[in-house]
Amino acid sequence: MTALRPERESGTSYGQEPYGARGAFENWSHGDQGQARTPYEQNPYQQSQPQPQQPHRTTVYEGTAPSYDPAPPPYQEASYDPRPQGQRYEPSAPAPAPVSPPRPGDDETVALRMADLPDGPEGAGGAAGPAAASAASTAAGASGPAHGGRAARRKAAKRRHGRHGAGSRAGSPGARSEDTEPEEQPAAPLSRMEARKLARARKAGPAVIASRAIGEVFITTGVLMLLFVTYQLWWTNVRAHAQAGREASDLQEDWANGKRSPGAFEPGQGFALLHIPRLDVVVPIAEGTSSKAVLDRGMVGHYAEGALKTAMPDDKTGNFGLAGHRNTHGEPFRYINRLEPGDPVVVETQNKYFVYKMTSTLPVTPPSNVSVLAPVPRQSGFTGPGRYITLTTCTPEFTSKYRLIVWGKMVEERPRSKGKPDALVN
Repeated sequence: MTALRPERESGTSYGQEPYGARGAFENWSHGDQGQARTPYEQNPYQQSQPQPQQPHRTTVYEGTAPSYDPAPPPYQEASYDPRPQGQRYEPSAPAPAPVSPPRPGDDETVALRMADLPDGPEGAGGAAGPAAASAASTAAGASGPAHGGRAARRKAAKRRHGRHGAGSRAGSPGARSEDTEPEEQPAAPLSRMEARKLARARKAGPAVIASRAIGEVFITTGVLMLLFVTYQLWWTNVRAHAQAGREASDLQEDWANGKRSPGAFEPGQGFALLHIPRLDVVVPIAEGTSSKAVLDRGMVGHYAEGALKTAMPDDKTGNFGLAGHRNTHGEPFRYINRLEPGDPVVVETQNKYFVYKMTSTLPVTPPSNVSVLAPVPRQSGFTGPGRYITLTTCTPEFTSKYRLIVWGKMVEERPRSKGKPDALVN
């Protein structure tokens, strides 16, 4: 940054009175008196001999050191003298006042600026200045220093004068500081009428009670349905498998001890075991097709009642008809639709093994079609009497709308003394 330029040694140009002299402006502006002349009229040398443009120079007084006056004189404009150093006109005007030192943070500027006021009652550096500053500092110290900016000063003023300014002074009656919380007043007791109205307003209406009841009914129904499905699909199988396994163990134990012999059996009494190797099924066969006494206990029932009575395995001719659950309660016939022609089906009794080979199937038929249990079943492909087996179950799964039928033909009758047939060994 360029240093400040000192003031020129004179406030006049050649042949011109200084601006600060008395009457200089009037003489210059009133041309009717004939006294004001232009600088060119007063200096014929300057008018006749134009001088080349020279760089700006300043006059420095030798032997005079500038003194720093805290109150510099008013600003005076100096004229430019283009003549060389040796041809300059040295006026007899008094030397100008020393240049004041640069102000802190004041850059070089070509614009006019206000000069510092002289010392005095109204000046910043006068006698009244320090007194006013002292008074201001005393007042500021009385109220406490304000730090933190405008917001902090406002908050401090509110604490000193109350929330509403000077109208409510701190310490005066009724004045409340910003930091003082209002005291909570105790609630007035309710009258009997108001208490009754409040109780009626809090009491649920009929619509709310009805909606709650309906919601509880739905929730209870959903929970019960979930429990029922769990019971049907899981618990009935667990219980039926346990009952069927216990019945098969008892049957084999009686056979070993010779307590049972072939002949007529009572309803619900087990008399044989059914083996389906392809499906890994081993299930007891009981007399009758009662749901409660036979089928729901995980066993397979023999059609042996009324018009649906079928032959026994040891009969020379006839159709040995069996029924079983496809879903729930042990579901022994759930996958009989996967059987293919030639798959073995073995009936084990106390004395013999009867081996059948699967021949055909009827995927869907109504429950009233009892002809599938005839000695020569219709739609089975058999053309004459023989020793046949018929497996019946419900279809589709989890319904009892139709029946699924599987037929087979006996291919081997093997005494137990000769050991198990190949279908059970392999």
